[in-house]
Amino acid sequence: MSTQNPTAVRVYLARVRSALADLPESEVEEILEDVRPHLAEMEAELGENPKVDALIERLGSPEGYAAELRASGGYPPRPPDAGDKTTVLKVKTGIGGARFAFWGLVFSVGGFALFGFAAAVWVRVEPLLGLLFVAPVLAISVAYVVRKGVAPIAELPEVVKLREIATSFQNNRNSKGVNYFRTLKPAWWVLCAAVLVIFGLLLVLRDTEAVLLLPLMLLAAVAVVWAGPKLKTDRRLLWLAVPISAFVIGSMLGGAGAAVDLIAKRSYGGGSYPSSYNGGYNDNYGNPQLMYGSQDVENIYAFDAEGKPLTEIYLYDEEGRPLNTTRYACERSTGEKRKVGDDNRYPRPRLERGVQDYDGNLNGYNGSRAYCQERTEVPFSAAIPKGAPVPPSTTAQAPPSSPAPPSNSTQPTR
Repeated sequence: MSTQNPTAVRVYLARVRSALADLPESEVEEILEDVRPHLAEMEAELGENPKVDALIERLGSPEGYAAELRASGGYPPRPPDAGDKTTVLKVKTGIGGARFAFWGLVFSVGGFALFGFAAAVWVRVEPLLGLLFVAPVLAISVAYVVRKGVAPIAELPEVVKLREIATSFQNNRNSKGVNYFRTLKPAWWVLCAAVLVIFGLLLVLRDTEAVLLLPLMLLAAVAVVWAGPKLKTDRRLLWLAVPISAFVIGSMLGGAGAAVDLIAKRSYGGGSYPSSYNGGYNDNYGNPQLMYGSQDVENIYAFDAEGKPLTEIYLYDEEGRPLNTTRYACERSTGEKRKVGDDNRYPRPRLERGVQDYDGNLNGYNGSRAYCQERTEVPFSAAIPKGAPVPPSTTAQAPPSSPAPPSNSTQPTR
């Protein structure tokens, strides 16, 4: 390296050294030796003769980077009188965008954790649709840090305060324990990727429509493994790795809660249930959808002992809760299926939908229109097993049977 033309790394490290000047010289040298290879690698990635501004865009200001090195090493924060007064006036414009980027990340972390938790609890895709409300905020925040870097965000008063709190917390704890957990970071990124892949496969097994979501899970798994190890040299990747980590933590907590609930139900019932119904979002007010194994139940047919279908029956569980499912009907004007409510009356009319022409012929192609018909007949017949056990209550209430008349059949002669 030429001293007449100092590289971006040397200029950046000089400012970092100045920000660490209150520490013992030997310790400052040790800190700089640890980060020098990372900065040199980043300088090579930025191309030939990069400017210091390019490093600042990736890592933040040297003063902010030095503060992070203090926190990670368990050193006390820099005394207030040793501060570089020029940094106070450094970023006055665009502070609104920096603040939105920071709090956008915080909002996204909460949203990803919450919707990941909900999706894992019910093992359904629908809660993940809530991420559509979080994604625009995160996208705007990412666009800001890609364009402006993390330096303006690192100088926000709330970020500085959080950094001081983190430093104080680490100083009050065993530094060996903190350093041990830092060594587990590579394993954490691998764990995140594994959880994302497994969760995606579970959603596909639960709902075949989730197969469209599986590629996104795989892409997120690859992204977190790639971005995690680079966080030390490129702080902009926090806006990728942290929301994914929050989603993984939320889904792990939700999955653990669902597993505990399932074990409790099996223990309470004395075994596994061959069929089950769950209340979707609220078991106390009826069930939006019944489940048999992993399949949705849309209709129920009942037959008497003679095999005749029963109509207008109402189903309840052992606690008197109605076994509700969503009821649909035909929209006469459009020929579409529409929801008309939830109830526990069965069986429901079957909705037969198709296309017919204006002359009434089905499956017409010239001048055709959609149609919808409600059919009430039972689509199958039931073979009731003969000799089925009679309920005790029925046996107790049945009148005594009269003696059978003598048989008139001819007896065989001997």
